[in-house]
Amino acid sequence: MLLEFSVKNFLSFKDKVTLSMIGNATKGLDDNYVLVNDKKVLKTLAIYGANASGKTKLFETLVRVVYMLTNSNNININEKLPIEPFKLDKKSKESPSEFEIRFLAKKIKYVYGFVADKDKIYDEYLYYYPNGRETKIFDRTKTNTYSFNQKDTKMLNDIASKTAENKFFLATATNWNYEKTKDAYIFLTSDILLFNNLPDLKDEALKRYKNGDDKLKKLALNYLKQADINIVDYDIIENSVPEKILDMLPDIIKKDAKINTKILSATFKHKNSDEHLTLEEESVGTQIVFYFIPFIVEALKEGKVIIVDELDRSLHPYLTEMIINMFNKKELNKSNAQLIFNTYDINLLKLNILRRDQIWFTEKDNNTASCDLYSLSDFSVRKNENYEKGYMLGRYGAVPFIKNDFNLWEEK
Repeated sequence: MLLEFSVKNFLSFKDKVTLSMIGNATKGLDDNYVLVNDKKVLKTLAIYGANASGKTKLFETLVRVVYMLTNSNNININEKLPIEPFKLDKKSKESPSEFEIRFLAKKIKYVYGFVADKDKIYDEYLYYYPNGRETKIFDRTKTNTYSFNQKDTKMLNDIASKTAENKFFLATATNWNYEKTKDAYIFLTSDILLFNNLPDLKDEALKRYKNGDDKLKKLALNYLKQADINIVDYDIIENSVPEKILDMLPDIIKKDAKINTKILSATFKHKNSDEHLTLEEESVGTQIVFYFIPFIVEALKEGKVIIVDELDRSLHPYLTEMIINMFNKKELNKSNAQLIFNTYDINLLKLNILRRDQIWFTEKDNNTASCDLYSLSDFSVRKNENYEKGYMLGRYGAVPFIKNDFNLWEEK
């Protein structure tokens, strides 16, 4: 489970901001969190904010971190890292970016962080709490020197000598089968599922449906039924790429044994009809729901973290609420999966859906253009306050202040 994520001097974030999944003393909606060592860890979290306030940049920050760790073992020693410091401040522009993630992997708490610019990694560290006490796994300093747990020093010094300045020791050590970094690396690279555009899930979703079992189909059809989409059956169809298309490909590509010559699609049977509709004939909302289902099932089954940029895109508010409730309900979410999402859907700002500590905001400083991140819990709000109304009135910030005094026409 994700506990906290912090970033400083990266993209739109000049100063340090922290997104926390740790709940506070707020009472109510007890299904929305799980107790871990007497601390409330939230299952879902919504982020609101005006356009260009940093919501998507926060998402992109996590994407970059996961991407860098996943690809660290495959980059060249002179390859640049995708690090972009806050550019609208001279000191920040010339300084490295900082990242830290606190999380649970196999019920053990880890803290992983690093400081880097596009050329090198200056600091990197991994600590864990196997017996409730902080224990160092490794610590990498600015001079590219390392310190380790004394038992593993000889082995890890050898791995460190193989780690270039632009490569992450966490990835290198795991690649060399060091067990103490394995669970942390797997969580950060495999257990966080990031989606910035749900329609882009089409190909991967169809593969999962094709390779899935009857249980996935049963769950998918039940989900569609619960969503009031009257689809009663579907078939995944595999077609060959037309020879005319293959003939147009360059020879070097045609010789590639990995070239995919199959195209997957789907047809749907609706209630009270024998007609089958193609995927493209269904509404955009139905397509998105269909694409998202296998990933929701995977997350709920395996306790993964789903992070979505604009979850409510093309979805009715009731469908968005339904997805959130699937993660909040104990009966469905037995593995403590988490859902974090950006949204403009103010219908979710209700006392019976999200707790105050599950509602977050991003806001841009008009003077510095730096973005901030904060929770509704930072405000003194009444227990029965109308959050939706308060947000729309600008009480919590994170809304655009529109000036309607412009004139599109030249005055004569």
